[in-house]
Amino acid sequence: MICLAAGAVSATLALNAFTLTWVHSVQKSAIEEDWQVESDGLRVVETRIKGSAAGYDPPSDAVLAGGWWHYDPHLPPQRQVTLARSGAVADWRLCTNGACKPVSDYLPASAPRTGPVIIGICQPSRG
Repeated sequence: MICLAAGAVSATLALNAFTLTWVHSVQKSAIEEDWQVESDGLRVVETRIKGSAAGYDPPSDAVLAGGWWHYDPHLPPQRQVTLARSGAVADWRLCTNGACKPVSDYLPASAPRTGPVIIGICQPSRG
C-alpha cells in the first residue's frame, strides 16, 4: 500500500506495483519507471527512455527495444519518492493495471496542483 501526500492532504492506494510516466521538460523525451512496493521501501525495477534526455542518458547496459531504452537503474529501495510539480509541464502520470492517470487525479480535490507530491509506503496507524 502506498500513500501520496501533497501539502496537508493525502491519499492511500492499495498497490504492490505501479509505473510513473512523464515527459522531460526540456527535451520532451518520454520516461517511464516501474516501481515495486517492498518491505524495506519502494524499488525502481526498470526505467525506459524514449530516446535520450538531458540527465537521462541511458547507461551502457541499456537495451534498445521498440524505440525505448530499457535498463535496471540498480538503486536501493527508497523510503520515499518526491515528484516535483511546477504546473509548467504536464503532471506526472501514475499507472496501475494498464490504466494511467495524472497524479493529481489520485489526490483529493483540495490538494494543491503545484508543489511536490511525496509517494511512500503507508505507515500503520497507531490506535
